[in-house]
Amino acid sequence: MINKQLRAAAESAPPVADGLPPSIHPQVFQHTVNQADMAISITDVQGNILYINPAFTRVTGYASEEAVGQNQSILSNHSMPRELYQGLWQTISHGEHWGGRLINRRKDGSKYLAELSISPVVSAAGEVLNYLGMHRDITEVHRLESEVRNQKALIESVVDAAPVVIALLDVDDRVVLDNHDYKKLQADLGMAEPAPILMSAVRASLELDSGRGRRTSGYLFLDREVRLDPPGGRSPRWFSCSGSRVREDDTSADAFLASQGRDYLLLVAKEITSLRLQQEKVRVAALQVLMADEDRVSGLRESLAAATFRLEGPLNMMASVVGMLARRKGETDAMSVALTEAITAGQQALKDLRSMIPGETREAIGAVNLNELLRDVLDLSTGRLLAAGITVIWQPQAMLPALQGAPNKLRSMFKALIDNAIEAMNTRGCRERELTVASKARLGGIEVDIADTGPGIDGAQILKVFEPFHTTKRGGCHLGTGLSSAQQVVAEHGGFIEIEPTTTRGCRVRVLLPLDRRP
Repeated sequence: MINKQLRAAAESAPPVADGLPPSIHPQVFQHTVNQADMAISITDVQGNILYINPAFTRVTGYASEEAVGQNQSILSNHSMPRELYQGLWQTISHGEHWGGRLINRRKDGSKYLAELSISPVVSAAGEVLNYLGMHRDITEVHRLESEVRNQKALIESVVDAAPVVIALLDVDDRVVLDNHDYKKLQADLGMAEPAPILMSAVRASLELDSGRGRRTSGYLFLDREVRLDPPGGRSPRWFSCSGSRVREDDTSADAFLASQGRDYLLLVAKEITSLRLQQEKVRVAALQVLMADEDRVSGLRESLAAATFRLEGPLNMMASVVGMLARRKGETDAMSVALTEAITAGQQALKDLRSMIPGETREAIGAVNLNELLRDVLDLSTGRLLAAGITVIWQPQAMLPALQGAPNKLRSMFKALIDNAIEAMNTRGCRERELTVASKARLGGIEVDIADTGPGIDGAQILKVFEPFHTTKRGGCHLGTGLSSAQQVVAEHGGFIEIEPTTTRGCRVRVLLPLDRRP
């Protein structure tokens, strides 16, 4: 029951029933306060307790007869800073509301954390008459909040200390969260966000291997190897990437009844560059032997083709002479017979030579990483480049889509183009010797530019260089098929090759290969 002091305070306070429906009796408010689940107390302006509700007793352990008449400070644990209490009293004495958290002490001496709200009760004249205090025990809430913070800090520490690149991406491949190794990778590669580039490579790999995707429960992809080619001629880097879906529940009121949320992708990339570099050394060494054998076979093929080409001319001329003699004399003399026999023998020799020309090995078509392939060619040509004093400017796009093609044919084609560039610059008078190799993805294809600082090609000879056995050397002869073989390989892959005319010294060869064409 409300004591006399509280009744006197209530009587001196301004009426609160203005606009109150007549059906609501003042006792309704008393019952409401008594049955409220939040601890409520009313004090005078000195903080002396005039009234407490049953919830106050449940929280603090003080019964009504023990608390009323006592100062509110009986709940103080005296561990909070003095400045906090000074600020509290300064606020409420000016008629303003104060809210915050305090460490309180129950009747039995145990401590609890209280979330407190104090509102002054002010008269019509603006005078503070009483203070209405409401608080609840949030010790358990605070414990749970602390556990969440601790777990968050622990998880962040573990993630940052993990020796792998970790990034959380939204549906648009934007990085939401990352760790220290990811930031280090950003700095090393000089990229704003390497994660979308890694994901592009992973998706390309999954598309090429959709029928044999190595998926594990909970994972979208697992241990997908990705190669990045940093610009500036720096060595490539390899990563083993795994990704899993992370679901975040929506905390808005709209999602209370209907489950909503957002999906994220947790990308984990472990760098395997050191291991792959060792494997690359072995692979390049084996490739060097293979390419040397192919060069010998190709040289033999071109030499025999050149021989048959040069023999066909005189034989055709001799056949024409025999025909002219037969038409002029009307009969076959001894010279015509001899020439005919010589032609027959020559044609048989040509047939024998053609049969000796090694046939091309049929190559399996597969996914080709052009950056890796071009890097192979540069590695294979290192000796010649160093011997000629040529500086290589390697400008790859960090990540290229996979191309369906014949890797050995493409490798031989690009090696022929680079060998031509080396040969053009390795001449007297060529002081500036730079070879630029650049790759970039274009709409539906990949473009490769190979530029040198040699003497260049005269505009009148740009089309002739693609003819078999043609050479741009002055007074020289060429017994091979020249750029015609390169043009044939590009055509087989549905692309085109062109030589761009330049206003300055040098030559630029552009190769464009489509992605959706199988040789």
